[in-house]
Amino acid sequence: MTTAVLSLLVLASALLNIRAEYKGPRRQVYVFKPLTVVLVILIALQTKHTTAMHYRQLIVAGLLFSLAGDVFLMLPRERFVAGLVCFLFAHLCYIAAFTTDGARVFSVWGAVILVLYGALMLRVLWPHLGKLKAPVSVYVAAILLMAWQALNRWLAAGEAGGALALAGALLFVASDSALAWNRFRGEFKGAQGFVLGTYFAAQWLIALST
Repeated sequence: MTTAVLSLLVLASALLNIRAEYKGPRRQVYVFKPLTVVLVILIALQTKHTTAMHYRQLIVAGLLFSLAGDVFLMLPRERFVAGLVCFLFAHLCYIAAFTTDGARVFSVWGAVILVLYGALMLRVLWPHLGKLKAPVSVYVAAILLMAWQALNRWLAAGEAGGALALAGALLFVASDSALAWNRFRGEFKGAQGFVLGTYFAAQWLIALST
């Protein structure tokens, strides 16, 4: 199955998942949310270049951890911390992937912007985190490091794959920021559509980077 066909299936499954989040039935969420990520994993497995094998393996590992995190977060009795840990490991896999080629470009301005953004998000969320202050702080650091390494990889190589990974990483940050705001600061209109839309797009772009 070609990447183009798989991408269309990802889009269809993602839209059905978002529709089910708003209109039900809930069982469709249990089908289409994991199915969308499984299809994204199949895209990542399309790579045939042997030089990209290690990169692809790390991206697929990250997607598998993401799949596990999705399952924990959509269960009838949500396991938020378990889901958070799964996504933490996903970002660690992505960080390893983005540094796998040995690139040594380090964007200072990128680091400054991401650190300031992370500090602002934690400042806004902090009073509402309760016992989750430590795990959320670690997660924020991990996802911002992931985005920074994606930026460094793109600056070092300047290739299409690097641009796709960077776009995916930034969309991941946007998705998780909206998720955190909606969960801890208060729900906002269209939250589910935005969170899921940016999340699926992020994973799709990262998979395409292989």
